[in-house]
Amino acid sequence: MMLEINFDGIVGPSHNYAGLSPGNLAASANAGRASFPRAAALEGIAKMRANLALGLCQGVFLPHARPDHAWLTSLATDAQTAPAWLRAAALSASPMWAANAATISPAPDTADGRCHLTVANLVTMPHRSHEWPQTLAQLRLAFAHPAFKVHGPVLPPFGDEGAANHMRLSPAPTAPGIEIFVHGVGGGGFPVRQHAEAGRVVARAHGLDPARTLHIAQSEAAIAAGAFHNDVVAVADGMTLFAHEQAFAETADFYADLRRLLPELTIVEVPAAEVSLEDAIRSYLFNAQLVTLPHGGQALILPAEARETPAVWTWLQKMVAGNGPIRRLELVDVRQSMANGGGPACLRLRVVADPKTIDPRFMADDATLDRITQVIERDWPERILPEDLADPALWTQFETARTALLTTLMVNELA
Repeated sequence: MMLEINFDGIVGPSHNYAGLSPGNLAASANAGRASFPRAAALEGIAKMRANLALGLCQGVFLPHARPDHAWLTSLATDAQTAPAWLRAAALSASPMWAANAATISPAPDTADGRCHLTVANLVTMPHRSHEWPQTLAQLRLAFAHPAFKVHGPVLPPFGDEGAANHMRLSPAPTAPGIEIFVHGVGGGGFPVRQHAEAGRVVARAHGLDPARTLHIAQSEAAIAAGAFHNDVVAVADGMTLFAHEQAFAETADFYADLRRLLPELTIVEVPAAEVSLEDAIRSYLFNAQLVTLPHGGQALILPAEARETPAVWTWLQKMVAGNGPIRRLELVDVRQSMANGGGPACLRLRVVADPKTIDPRFMADDATLDRITQVIERDWPERILPEDLADPALWTQFETARTALLTTLMVNELA
């Protein structure tokens, strides 16, 4: 039975605020602050438990090895002698944001009837550019069944940041969908991370029908305001597109194409006059998980910051009181992730597949989350200051903690 499965990245023990991501306003604003890896990881576990309580299907992705010694070696240095910024890049816990792990095309959309996954290259940001080999190893382990085809990354220089810039609309998980690839053109001084050609490469590799595939540009205003990925200003699920009025560069043409392809589509557009781009990005209104509940209807899984932003909360209350498809709001506390620029949607990758075809070690229920929690509470650092990143004893703690988690979940192939 094909279901939408949310795979959440477990926040790694090296979670810190090094401010490595230009264009990500939260990451830049909180650079140099103390981070709390244990609390961050437990917030992520609590979000997964809340999803399970809603009846959603849940999976996990595991933290990467940190420091990334192999990457530092390829740069002719090591954790002891590398410049501070390079050491911080080798210690980044950014793989926690699983939305950037890969782009997914479910089996109903592809020419060969398999679910295709292309690992994101993340080449624009140095601290993320070395994620893909370890991510690819996890994908090939979790999705080894013949029902899947896992692809290597799009070659540089075409930046690809995965599902954070990809949306899918479909009347049902088993029905063919419309796949939408969103790219940047101008960034208002910030780097454009998703290249148009990267989306076209992925679409060709996945065997998508060009007539049911759209390539559209994100608005420069959105990128300049801090929407470094499309999922900061738009999210789609089922037959609903939820987007800010200023999300896209050619909105009228885009919406016309969608309505031609999906006449029953509902577009829920948030007017800029009621919620500014700044408020939308500050609250991560659109970096929510828009989900279809098992008993019907749709819910938005939002960060707590949405309720703390008056214009956003006022608009949401008006929306759920109406007759639209989104009738339920669920708030989650992911403040540690939010402070580094990632909301609820950043932490998860959606895969439409039969859960029986997935390596069960990557699937999660409450008992699995209990075991993960025990490791986090015992082995994750409580607090990290910027100067701590130079301490070899802390690197050893990162490595020991990750090894303990891999052992607990019996995924020793990734050690």
